[in-house]
Amino acid sequence: MTISSNELIYIWDAYCGWCYGFSSTLKKLQDQHPELPLSVWSGGLFTGDNIQPINAFPHIAAANARISELTGASFGAAYEELLAEGSAVLNSEAAAIGFAALRTQAPERSGELAAAMQRAFYQAGTSLNESDTYREIARQFGLDPELTVRQMADPELAESVRSEFVRVARLGVNGFPALLLRKGDSLYQLGSGSTSLDVLEQRLASVLSE
Repeated sequence: MTISSNELIYIWDAYCGWCYGFSSTLKKLQDQHPELPLSVWSGGLFTGDNIQPINAFPHIAAANARISELTGASFGAAYEELLAEGSAVLNSEAAAIGFAALRTQAPERSGELAAAMQRAFYQAGTSLNESDTYREIARQFGLDPELTVRQMADPELAESVRSEFVRVARLGVNGFPALLLRKGDSLYQLGSGSTSLDVLEQRLASVLSE
């Protein structure tokens, strides 16, 4: 059997509403292309001076309405309460460390794990900065909850996450989400948060036929 050198690369941020809206489209594309492995990289939206309470970003409510309009994504009542209260801190590095700890146990389920994290935040209003959130997601996926938490505390994992942010920046990706196709040694951008499944399919077919 010939192993394809092609893969999808999904660059996201756990605290990115457009990534949440895009997650169902990504799942449909994956389902239609099981031959294309998916790698999920964290981009780092709220890092450094951008680690702020959610009320420091007053555009979020309007952006969420637009996300719902274009993607059909719904935001849960618990999240809406969190948004209105305003003190929840958006820390992409903490979330990316949690994701990396989950991903090390089930890399082939990276897309599902990312979607579970976003449901935890955007539906249940659960912080993605807390270890208990990752214990629960690990349990949902049959992973080891305590191993997940131990890995989150590993300085080497934190350093690998920061290196991942740098790798994404070097690709020139500064907006999330971004879906890329690696074909051989080349990368092609297929779409972003509002890109429809039909458009993704057209772009994918075009690149693969070249």
